[in-house]
Amino acid sequence: MMKKLVFFILLVIMLVIVTGCTPGSVIKITTPEPNSIAGSPTPSGQINVPGFKIQITLPGPNPQINVAGADNRIAGILLGIWHGIISPVTMVLSFINPNIQIYEVHNNGAQYNLGFLIGVAIVFLFLGITAGRRR
Repeated sequence: MMKKLVFFILLVIMLVIVTGCTPGSVIKITTPEPNSIAGSPTPSGQINVPGFKIQITLPGPNPQINVAGADNRIAGILLGIWHGIISPVTMVLSFINPNIQIYEVHNNGAQYNLGFLIGVAIVFLFLGITAGRRR
C-alpha cells in the first residue's frame, strides 16, 4: 500500500511539473515577505518565513539543430539510441573531462530526441530485468 501511495504522489508531482513546463509558462512559488521577525508566530498562529521564488521553465531552442558538426554529420535516431544507451557512462566521464557531453546538439530534432529516450529506456529496462532476477 505504501509503495502505491509513494508512486501516486511522485506521479502527481511529475504531472504538475510537466504541465507547468509548457512553452512560455513559468511556475512561481512565492511567500510574502514577513512584516515581523522571521520565525515568530503571527496572531493567527502562522510562522513567518523569508520569501523565496522557484521558476520552472522549458529549455530554450537548440540553435545547432539540423546543422552538421565538425565531422559533417547530423545525429539521427540511431545515434540518439546509442547516445541514450551510453548516457550513464558518458555522464560519469563528463565529470572528469568537461569536453565530453551527454547529448549531441548537432541533431535532427524530434527523431534524435526519440532515439535518445529509447536508449535511456533500454538502459533502465535492462537494469530492472537484471535487478529482478537477483531476488
